[in-house]
Amino acid sequence: MSERLLRLSEVIEKIGLSRSEIYKRMARGDFPNSVQLGARSVAWTESSLDKWIFEQVRDSAAIVKEGKK
Repeated sequence: MSERLLRLSEVIEKIGLSRSEIYKRMARGDFPNSVQLGARSVAWTESSLDKWIFEQVRDSAAIVKEGKK
């Protein structure tokens, strides 16, 4: 199985959050952790980001649905 790794610039483009917000959410446990590639190099698995996006959409839809009751 092949897993695509995304560097920070690609993550920012895909997710729409700033660098600092990504790292804040990682520290809180609200964003997928990065994978260490080298001493000063990290990346994120595309599947973990896709799962995070799905969860955000699902949770947002649930909040909207609850608000309409």
